Amino acid sequence: MATVGEGVLPQSQLPEKHQHGINGKEDEEVNDSPIEEVRLTVPITDDPTEAALTFRTWFLGLLSCCILAFVNDFFSYRANQLYITSVSVQIVVLPLGRLMAATLPDTKISVPFTKWAFSLNPGPFSIKEHVLITIFASCGSGLVYATHIITVVKAFYHRGLHPVAALLLAQTTQLLGYGWAGLFRKYLVDSPYMWWPSNLVQVSLFRALHEKEKRPKRGFTRLQFFLIAFISSFAYYIIPAYLFPSISALSFVCWIWKDSITAQQIGSGLHGFGIGSFGLDWSTVAFLGSPLPTPLFAIVNTLVGFFLVFYVLVPITYWMNVFQARRFPLITSSTYDASGEIYNITRILNDKTFDINLDNYNNYSKLYMSIVFALTYGLSFATLMASISHVVLFDGKTAFTLWRKTKSAAKEKFSDVHTRLMKKNYEAVPDWWFYVILISTLALSLFVCEGFGKQLQLPWWGLLLACGIALFFTLPVGIIQATTNTQPGLNVITELVIGYIYPGKPLANVAFKTYGYISMVQALNLLGDFKLGHYMKIPPKSMFIVQFFGTIVASTCYFTTAWWLLSSVEHICDPALLPEGSPWTCPGDDVFYNASIIWGVVGPLRMFTNYGNYKQMNWFFLIGLLAPIPVWWLSRKFPEKKWIRLIHMPMIFGATQGMPPAKAVHYICWGTVGIFFNWYVYNRYKRWWAKHTYLLSAALDAGVAFTAVLLYFTLQSHDIIGPDWWGLEASDHCPLAHCPTAPGIMSKGCPVL
Repeated sequence: MATVGEGVLPQSQLPEKHQHGINGKEDEEVNDSPIEEVRLTVPITDDPTEAALTFRTWFLGLLSCCILAFVNDFFSYRANQLYITSVSVQIVVLPLGRLMAATLPDTKISVPFTKWAFSLNPGPFSIKEHVLITIFASCGSGLVYATHIITVVKAFYHRGLHPVAALLLAQTTQLLGYGWAGLFRKYLVDSPYMWWPSNLVQVSLFRALHEKEKRPKRGFTRLQFFLIAFISSFAYYIIPAYLFPSISALSFVCWIWKDSITAQQIGSGLHGFGIGSFGLDWSTVAFLGSPLPTPLFAIVNTLVGFFLVFYVLVPITYWMNVFQARRFPLITSSTYDASGEIYNITRILNDKTFDINLDNYNNYSKLYMSIVFALTYGLSFATLMASISHVVLFDGKTAFTLWRKTKSAAKEKFSDVHTRLMKKNYEAVPDWWFYVILISTLALSLFVCEGFGKQLQLPWWGLLLACGIALFFTLPVGIIQATTNTQPGLNVITELVIGYIYPGKPLANVAFKTYGYISMVQALNLLGDFKLGHYMKIPPKSMFIVQFFGTIVASTCYFTTAWWLLSSVEHICDPALLPEGSPWTCPGDDVFYNASIIWGVVGPLRMFTNYGNYKQMNWFFLIGLLAPIPVWWLSRKFPEKKWIRLIHMPMIFGATQGMPPAKAVHYICWGTVGIFFNWYVYNRYKRWWAKHTYLLSAALDAGVAFTAVLLYFTLQSHDIIGPDWWGLEASDHCPLAHCPTAPGIMSKGCPVL
């Protein structure tokens, strides 16, 4: 879902007591939500007779879920990744739903051997159907983390993995969160104080789309504008995707200084600092996610963090040769040995047991990383601690107050107008539904880990420990997210815990991280969607059914797409063996693979302590913890300076967490387009911005996705890559930018200094 930047109502303005009266009429409700933003955004009316879980919902919902799952997984293996959000479906399905309502017969169909029957056309396309279809789509748009494990095993470690084990891994890691959601929904959904700020954007968009609209003079309706932008994006993307891939990153500095390593490091947008580099490709702009719906303060904080890290910290550490940085490329997710060669992981892995051989490791080399990759891990430590410190300082009092009121409201059975309407009009989801899914999913997870020859390496106690971590953190992290719109990540914690307890096991590490981290994220996604349904007055059982089946269908589609690509694309994820111009470089999976080496094979003990090369990275824990304090103090000292509170240290520290696979050109283009639309266009043409920005973002995403998929099935899958010329190469033509600058280091295609 999209995010917003507004905070909660100040503590002093939170009402201690609320009127439960009906104000004269038995069926008239009072808008007594304690959160002002909710009172201003969410309607307090409901029509329980309105259609919700209909044939149209199932047809368009499952179709949207499958398409988004396929497209997002398909693009995740390509050099220029593209992520299509459910907002695109939210906009596209509206005319489709209305078309079905206008054309389908109202024939009733009986389900054989049951008493169930449904109508193909129950009436006008309703906003409740629209919400449920969007929830279906959000299941498909949410990435299935377990596909990284499947890809790493098959394409990087070149080992076998049972397809049933892979499918169950994908499904159980997605479904396990239902159990945690069921345990905490009373507090995180029913409570009026847990208000989930990001959902208000969705509520506003649904209301805007269902308002009646007339075409303005010399203008377009929303649908007309969307179609024009979609067709334009569809047609244009043929150029960067097929005819001229080099247009995705144009680095002029490299073209001028063709023989200088330093100049190409400065000018390369894909392998260097990207000075003067840009791309004329929406997939380059949207590599970090579309900048159009991103709030301006988030764009500015991200760019500040990017410039401080990439143009201050990285040059200083690289040219001072910190961590032997000049022996290796400037920016890469690959791992290296002391001689500057790619780390030969087969030299330290036992082939049969698939774990580390310490004697071979000690006789070979410690593990080294590029300076950008090393700093990325240090900054991830800082981001984790800064998130905790920032939330405690800026939002801790408010979050604690809201949590205290939540507990009080639960004891006193206090509810606001939205909770009362939901309880009055609809049956709640029985608790046993959640518990059955939890128990059965946990049993299947144990079967996946302990069965199939223990291919995943994670023992039963490791799975239970991962579940314990997820269970422990779901409520506190959920409170933070539901009140402050911030979700501290647990991936670093899970990697550290299993890396110290069970070192030398790469698959155990990534499986533990997935079960411990993703199950919590899935629980919070589920609870956030439930709150959206709460605001939009969707029958809870319909919400649950859509989420459950959407999760199963999405994880199956992700698994099927991944397995198909890994089986059909020759040399996928291996740029050295792929033909020129091939996009199947798997940048995200490459990062995941090297992370499995760092945290799983070698382990944090031999990386971030005296036994490794990067013990100084632990200082980032302290730096991140302390960094928000000066900002908080200044905001208290100068309360009239509202901009001080917009300085978000976790966002600044986490700005470069996407590097790699994201590169300088992606940040430059993303930030430029984001500032243009969310500052210049917003201030000069606010009405146009309000009407068209989300539509434009969805149209550009959809156009690129449709063109890429069409090109693949019609041409690229038949090895028809494109015209053979200089622009076909999917690079920025800076061949020396990846070269080491330390004397005596040999690297393919590079001069020895």
